[in-house]
Amino acid sequence: MAYLRRKSFVPVWVLALTWAFSVWAQAPESAGGPALNQEKLSEEQIREFLLKGKVVKARRAGKGITNSYLLTLTDGTIVHDASFQSVDESRAAAQFSAGRTEVHFRDSYKYNIAAFELAKLLGLGDMMPVTVERKYDGRRGSLSWWLPAKMDEERRVKDRIEPPDAEAWNKQIYRMKVFGQLVYDMDRNMGNVLISEDWHVWMIDFSRAFRLHEQLENPKNLVKCDRQLLVKLRQLDAEGVINKTRGFLTKMEVTGVMKRRDRIVAHFENLIAQKGESEVLY
Repeated sequence: MAYLRRKSFVPVWVLALTWAFSVWAQAPESAGGPALNQEKLSEEQIREFLLKGKVVKARRAGKGITNSYLLTLTDGTIVHDASFQSVDESRAAAQFSAGRTEVHFRDSYKYNIAAFELAKLLGLGDMMPVTVERKYDGRRGSLSWWLPAKMDEERRVKDRIEPPDAEAWNKQIYRMKVFGQLVYDMDRNMGNVLISEDWHVWMIDFSRAFRLHEQLENPKNLVKCDRQLLVKLRQLDAEGVINKTRGFLTKMEVTGVMKRRDRIVAHFENLIAQKGESEVLY
């Protein structure tokens, strides 16, 4: 199964990352050892493993592809795979094949780490792979825990596979859409929504997120919101975001997050006023 990402401008690292995730989804066991669900280890245990585990195997994610690797790590007991991504590219402007031009374009592994840290602040850490910064082969990059996905959202839709619990599924999708608007990701698509055997949703690949825009990318995606998520959005403060994303987000990028947070909260408050709380919050 290939997790293909739809971009009008596709750098080589994108193909690398998607190939890596397709390999993971097809291989339920890491090379040399059993696959482990993220839930079976604590975040700190996974973080320690990713930071200190010995790399026993490394392969480029696709023929002729640079920047992304599928690494197999071990701590002497556990053997597990992880995705290493070192892209960190900035341009004054990027031209896309569809005719769109993005000013202040940036593609960075740092956003993968920042997204994970921000998700944790909002109680959404279980919807993303544990991700840390680590140096490999002379380059710094993001290293993400392998996720035992059985499919992505693109395949689910293509094959018309319905979730066994539509209500639980929709609640996960609502959370994901709120987060996507908060981080202003220019590349959210069905290929980077992974689904586990028990229908848990994971969000991956945020290297084109955290744009400086104060407006929401598409407020129409904000239909319903988890009550606790809305509480945490209201409680989110710039200082806390800066502390958790130091070295990965600039102050201007954090300002963008906070401005969009304000608009998301205002959006849901308006919906509640129009439709009633029971129609908007769950």
